[in-house]
Amino acid sequence: MPTESTLLFVLDLTGTFVFALNGALTAVRAARLDIVGVITLGMFTALGGGVIRDILLDALPPATFLDWRYLAVAAAGGLIAFALSRVLDRLALPITVLDAIGLSVFAVLGAAKALALDFGILQAVLVGTITAVGGGTIRDVMVRRIPTVLTSELYAIPALIGALGFATAYSLGFGGTAALLGAAAVCFAIRMVGVGFSLNAPKPPGQPLGP
Repeated sequence: MPTESTLLFVLDLTGTFVFALNGALTAVRAARLDIVGVITLGMFTALGGGVIRDILLDALPPATFLDWRYLAVAAAGGLIAFALSRVLDRLALPITVLDAIGLSVFAVLGAAKALALDFGILQAVLVGTITAVGGGTIRDVMVRRIPTVLTSELYAIPALIGALGFATAYSLGFGGTAALLGAAAVCFAIRMVGVGFSLNAPKPPGQPLGP
């Protein structure tokens, strides 16, 4: 049976891979970059949130640069997206599901790392949310478009709720793997409901309801 730390590490690498895949696909679809640009954008998407997290927590150097496997997995995700972009274009729903998994994993693991370093609940929730959406925001800025987190469906809100759910459980003495997976599942479910029903966060009165 895998240990708790091994399971969390595998989840972290899984989130890294799917974010790299998603970021690289954005490079192919929206920006039509070459192989270097595609892999670079995939890696920024996958690793950006974690780097921001570690800088905010003063956990330096960032985990990305302490373990080569993060860089390797992110690069592999970008390379796969480049090589199989036409195939992956037909798998929009599975890619969206994988992205929601990455969002959920990064949100709760970001909050968990903050709490493990004795940060407060509010700080942990903010760090978890930033971890989850930071890479995607960097990706969108690099391809010169308004970040997805600000415009389409429920994205930051599920991450916020997932991070808050785990932080609350942790403060009550339930900070184990079950709490992590439960909070991630809540985040994932809210994100997929947002996708399925095209739900968006409230906008100012008079503004169009669409993205």
